[in-house]
Amino acid sequence: MASLNDRDEEEAPLVSSDFLKKKNHTRDVHILSSAFLFVFLAYGAAQNLETTVNTQGDLGTISLGILYLSFTFFSLFASPVVRFLGSKNAVVLGTTGYWLFIAANLMPTWYTMVPASVYLGFAASIIWVGQGTYLTSAACSHALDHYLHEGTVIGSFNGEFWGMLASHQFVGNLISLAILKDGEEGSTTGTTLLFTVFLCCMTLGTILMCFLSKRDNKRELEPTNSSASFYAYLISLLKLVVTPLLDVRMLLIIPLIAYSGLQQAFVSAEFTKEVVKPELGEPGIGGAMAVYGAFDAICSLTAGRLTSGLSSITWIVSVGAILQAIVYVWLLLGFSITSGVGAVIYPLLMAGMLGIGDGVLNTQLNALLGILFKQDMEGAFAQLKVWQSASIAVVFFINSYITLQAMVITLLAVLCISVAGRLVLKVKSEKLFNNEVITLSANWERSFSGVKTNSQVGLIGRGA
Repeated sequence: MASLNDRDEEEAPLVSSDFLKKKNHTRDVHILSSAFLFVFLAYGAAQNLETTVNTQGDLGTISLGILYLSFTFFSLFASPVVRFLGSKNAVVLGTTGYWLFIAANLMPTWYTMVPASVYLGFAASIIWVGQGTYLTSAACSHALDHYLHEGTVIGSFNGEFWGMLASHQFVGNLISLAILKDGEEGSTTGTTLLFTVFLCCMTLGTILMCFLSKRDNKRELEPTNSSASFYAYLISLLKLVVTPLLDVRMLLIIPLIAYSGLQQAFVSAEFTKEVVKPELGEPGIGGAMAVYGAFDAICSLTAGRLTSGLSSITWIVSVGAILQAIVYVWLLLGFSITSGVGAVIYPLLMAGMLGIGDGVLNTQLNALLGILFKQDMEGAFAQLKVWQSASIAVVFFINSYITLQAMVITLLAVLCISVAGRLVLKVKSEKLFNNEVITLSANWERSFSGVKTNSQVGLIGRGA
């Protein structure tokens, strides 16, 4: 007759369910990164063409300005929406705005582009807050399940995501170049085929997102009862929006967030027009943006792997800031190449350095918010998109009224302020972190002692 222990061993599964669940975290990161690549290789390339394809009445430029204003407004309220929907549902729903925007480009009129731009602002706000929340939640779960350092996993996951996403500039521009290779970007046939291909890419990205695992982060805004009034609901909503701004850490990060938006808009609105086009011509813009995207992707992957905590984030951001500052000073000193090899190499070199800086900011800002604001991830990532999109909108609206030199000086000033704020944040956060570590260590030692004593008593009682 088999003993009880033998029967327990026979009934025990060869692979525990906990072990199977551990694999899902990295799987979800692969799916999320691939899905965003398909969606944004289409949208990114379409945005680059928007001002040249839809020129009548400046429809393309005005549509983009409306888009980023809408993005800014809806980002203020994206946090409670994502909390209610859950991060997975938010990213899936968010893709519908990008799909509609591309579809509107098949029949570009004021009646199609403006509503599509407004709706895309809403969709973009929830997809990006959902993305940041989902990725951070997956990283924290992976670190907990596998007994890994949380900051390192957050950095690694963000590195993979932003590295994949940054490559959309390279892939999307190649698709545009292949379809519009004869310079027919204004022709109806060429643009119709291009945007149809983009719609197919977005559809594939949306389907991929449906295979993401659900995360347990869907929450009601606040416990309510039948007597709760609409006024009380608005107050609770306002608290969710304003609370992150009452945190000194967020106030110190906001300049860096605003700078990240300014430098992204500078590349697409000023750098390509004032530096690349005069030296390489209009066809060279696609090549320069491909170089920018390639360096952005490589740097995102590398920076993510090197991230381990607040100290590593500080020096990685500093390296990216120095490289971009070199480009700005170069431009202020009167960059002008009219012939020779330098006419090709220097603009591409600048594009590569700017791409490295963008890759650094993307990975490190998201990792920083994930590490510091685990208790309110939705609110933190909503603030990220509020300030980024507001900065981008400002550049789109004023780029016709400001000189290259004035724009570069503004970027340098904001960069210096943001780096100073980041250094102050490092000092404050490390003091707080060290105090928390001391408290947690003491609590853990007391808990471990209690567990050990209880275990011994239990073993004696069972006659073990």
